[in-house]
Amino acid sequence: MNKAITLQDLGTKDFKETWDYQEELFKAILDTKIKNRREAAGLETDNFFLFVEHPHVYTLGKSGDLSNLLLDEAQLKQKEATFYKINRGGDITYHGPGQIVGYPILDLDNFFTDIHKYLRFLEEVIILTLDEYGLKATRSEGETGVWLDVGTPFARKICAMGVRASRWVTMHGFALNVNANLGYFDNIIPCGIRGKAVASLNVELGVKVVDEAEVKAKILKHFSNLFEATFVK
Repeated sequence: MNKAITLQDLGTKDFKETWDYQEELFKAILDTKIKNRREAAGLETDNFFLFVEHPHVYTLGKSGDLSNLLLDEAQLKQKEATFYKINRGGDITYHGPGQIVGYPILDLDNFFTDIHKYLRFLEEVIILTLDEYGLKATRSEGETGVWLDVGTPFARKICAMGVRASRWVTMHGFALNVNANLGYFDNIIPCGIRGKAVASLNVELGVKVVDEAEVKAKILKHFSNLFEATFVK
């Protein structure tokens, strides 16, 4: 069981380019697993964790409803945003500047083979990270992701999640609003849930800018603890 995870910070990168790169890594891990099964090759499978920030983009999961995007093609262009239908779970979400996106591409055979547990661990990583900033974040029953003030009229989502898994290999991941322009969320029904607001860490803390490098370091600390993993570059 290989619990080393190769960490790559891609900086600002186009969504489609990053998606294609994820697919390359995902396929390489799957190919190794298939070779091991067919030939008893005994090869170690790799794990990766990508940090990235995307230009403005809306993505729709395979079970999503296109009507949750409230912009037409011309309006998307006006807002310098793109749109993609993708192969993760979940409905529609937004990615953009000021948002920390994390894509763990893991062979869960190296950790545990339980997708439900995997999603709960991803949520817990973010919950523990936000706790370090004095925010009490929680889960919302029946809704993937991390929320603030659940059970009140002021409930708002601060981190969206959506993953794909095949043969226990994962891709896609989470998007945490840190210094995000929340106005872009007005153009969608986030995750297909009406009447729910969104949040960003800087707004919650009442500051102009939160140090994103510091947030990433906290995310990695909690991820390595929960998954009992080691990050390597």
